[in-house]
Amino acid sequence: MKASKNNASRPLESVELFAGAGGLALGISDAGFHHRAMIERDRWACDTIRYNQERGVSPVVNWPTPYQGDVRDFDYSPYEERIDLVSGGPPCQPFSIGGKHRGYRDDRDIFPEAARAVREIRPRAFLFENVRGLLRPNFAEYFKYILLRLTYPELVRRANDKWTNHLARLERHHTAGTSRGLSYNVTFRALNAADYGVPQARVRVVLVGFRADLGFEWSFPEPEHTLDSLLWDQWVTGEYWDEHSISKRRRPSIPQRFVSRVAKLKSAGEKPSAARWRTVRDVLRDLPEPTERQETKGVLNHWLNPGARAYTGHTGSPFDLPAKTLKAGVHGVPGGENMLAHADGRVRYFTVREAARLQTFPDNYALEGAWSEAMRQLGNAVPVKMSQTVAVRIRELLSNEAEAA
Repeated sequence: MKASKNNASRPLESVELFAGAGGLALGISDAGFHHRAMIERDRWACDTIRYNQERGVSPVVNWPTPYQGDVRDFDYSPYEERIDLVSGGPPCQPFSIGGKHRGYRDDRDIFPEAARAVREIRPRAFLFENVRGLLRPNFAEYFKYILLRLTYPELVRRANDKWTNHLARLERHHTAGTSRGLSYNVTFRALNAADYGVPQARVRVVLVGFRADLGFEWSFPEPEHTLDSLLWDQWVTGEYWDEHSISKRRRPSIPQRFVSRVAKLKSAGEKPSAARWRTVRDVLRDLPEPTERQETKGVLNHWLNPGARAYTGHTGSPFDLPAKTLKAGVHGVPGGENMLAHADGRVRYFTVREAARLQTFPDNYALEGAWSEAMRQLGNAVPVKMSQTVAVRIRELLSNEAEAA
């Protein structure tokens, strides 16, 4: 489905919650939405957005100045029924596999605020994302609670009510089949960013909802890139190595875990139709080798932070696959996930610019703060290209609905 030419040039209005360093916001802007408000409580993330606005970086220069404060204190009344999309990534630490796994017991669980924003703004659609740890079995009941709160945002939790009691009320309302009041058709899927052209194996749970009265039929975009296509170019035709000017005698052996898969591809005798997964080598090939503690001339945020070391379970990302998931960490940045691993066993930390490329941020987008702070912002971010892909599909539906009206 394609948006009409008339609506393709008209920006739709959005409000961004939990904006962070701007990864989700950049993708949504690139999809054609105009942010009317941005909320983020972290000082460094707000500094990053403000600094890029001061530098005139597009599209950030056209964003509103971020509201630096707790989302629980934000007044949505000026935006009621004026917004097409509410979006955001509620803090993921309560559900992260690398975190404390406290879920609803964690005071950083701000999903209830996402429901409040939807209730008070009444947007035509919303887009929220979180870590795949949200789908862990021990969070199953709470995840159901999140979905039902977003489905029926006007059915609010009573004072001093336990969340389980509220869940029971939501379940009764849902099974009664009533259509009274504001409601949304909500769906979710765990998406791997590598399937959408991001050079990183990063799985996120994405929730999309459309106001029920619109009657939209929605499905998530199908993967555009695949591992099989990468393996074909690497180990069947060798095209990948030729593109990177790596001679046959310098090419590595097929990783053992892919041997049988490559054999099946050869037996099929036909290259998969999708584009291949993008690798670390693909996106870092034109960057100069960084210098320790000194920014490389002409390349933003590109300097070497020393001290990287590999240990069991923390071995870094190989050159010729998508990177491992960049993480923010609970007690500082976890080095194992944020390292580059050479074939000879040497490791070094990714520079901030390299990590930004792995998250598909544009090269002219600066990250504020020291290495650890900038990497924390990137570890918390949504890959720009993946968010753009989903937001484009949302925009197509909203634009065509506006034209039909």
